[in-house]
Amino acid sequence: MEEEKGQFRETLGDFSSIICFRALVVGIEDTIGRQAAMVALKGAGRQRGKGLALSLGFGDREVPLDEACAAMREALGADGTRLCWVDSIEQDGENYIMRLSETICSADEPQGSDRELSFTLGAVHGALEVLTQKRFRAKQIGSVLRGDTHDVVRFTPR
Repeated sequence: MEEEKGQFRETLGDFSSIICFRALVVGIEDTIGRQAAMVALKGAGRQRGKGLALSLGFGDREVPLDEACAAMREALGADGTRLCWVDSIEQDGENYIMRLSETICSADEPQGSDRELSFTLGAVHGALEVLTQKRFRAKQIGSVLRGDTHDVVRFTPR
């Protein structure tokens, strides 16, 4: 499963650095405030996640969780956009719990930082909604920056 890939830049290729991405996030926070930046970045990520899942041919049926996890790994992991690694997606009653590692939002943040997932949370949120054909509220409930083994997101049905 591959997203349409164009070579947007002939010499440098299609990928940019985490350092530049993080500078963008911090710059947006400094300009419009942290809360407004979180809303904007999560929203942008959610649109990206939905668009990516749809571009890969999903959206016409609910996908089993193991297939959804594999699709997200391929699209967002080392062979895709490299946004994060999706370690697992599990159902917990009505909720879904997603464990992520190597997220772009947590990269290079010091231990103890209060930084939350923003764009990454939005991207996995949007993709999961397309893959499961369900609407969710998403909340980060664990962070590698605060001693957890993963960045953990809980998705609650709307």
